Amino acid sequence: MATRSIETTRAPSAVLRLAKVRSYVALTKPRIIELLLITTLPTMFVARRGVPSVTLMLATLVGGTLAAGGANATNMVIDRDIDKVMRRTRNRPLVTGELTARAALTFAIGLEIVAFIELWLTVNLLSACLAVAATAFYVFVYTMWLKRSSSSNIVIGGAAGAVPVLVGWAAVTGTLGWAPVVLFGIIFVWTPPHFWALAIRYRDDYEAAEVPMLPVVATLAKTARQMLIYTAVLVALTVLFGFVGHMGVLYFTVAIVLGASFLTYAVRLRTRLDAVTALRMFKYSISYLSLLFLVMAVDVVVRHP
Repeated sequence: MATRSIETTRAPSAVLRLAKVRSYVALTKPRIIELLLITTLPTMFVARRGVPSVTLMLATLVGGTLAAGGANATNMVIDRDIDKVMRRTRNRPLVTGELTARAALTFAIGLEIVAFIELWLTVNLLSACLAVAATAFYVFVYTMWLKRSSSSNIVIGGAAGAVPVLVGWAAVTGTLGWAPVVLFGIIFVWTPPHFWALAIRYRDDYEAAEVPMLPVVATLAKTARQMLIYTAVLVALTVLFGFVGHMGVLYFTVAIVLGASFLTYAVRLRTRLDAVTALRMFKYSISYLSLLFLVMAVDVVVRHP
């Protein structure tokens, strides 16, 4: 009987520990990190004009993951009042009480410290500084200032999500140049139509939380028009990168096809002006970015085996 009692006690304890670990992982917003890594790794291939060392790739991805995770966890701490109001975020660990704000913030700061040290020691100081600078921009400029005060929040704040390509480039070359700047521009311009498409779907949530996302403070027609403009600029930048980054025919072909499809979604939203079409555009935007950066790496490997 005593043995059974001990086993029964251990089982719930193990379940609670696992639940706690899952809560901390949820703080880092893994899905967002996936997108950041999808852009970082191919950038390293382009910068190297071939395949970078496995050690360097792993070190850069680990540091980038830690830095992004810390930024996202800090964002959750600051936005926990908003998350309570929005249906999409009501199950986040700080809202449900699975974690305290103090524990989450300690965890976030710890991730940033480890990220900086790891990148500095295993990659280089420039990459470490860029990664932490992106976190500072995301937390202080976007989350604490723009998100609740300006409809340009995601336009300017999106710069933080574009920094990982600079980190990846700097990891390989130790410097920056026009090619990574254009890559930065691609993600910077991609972010508004990507996020506004989601914001249209959850417009009521943002309105209830008093967050002035463009679809909340402007008409759907104006939002769709802005999304179309940004998408057109995005496609132009991807073509420009083909020249600046010395890409091959494979890249140009796929970039133009993907861009044409993205523009089609933007035009369709401009015509229909509904949440269903916006959600489809949002989903495509993720595939678009993933495939665009994947083909960059493939193009380089094919031409520089």
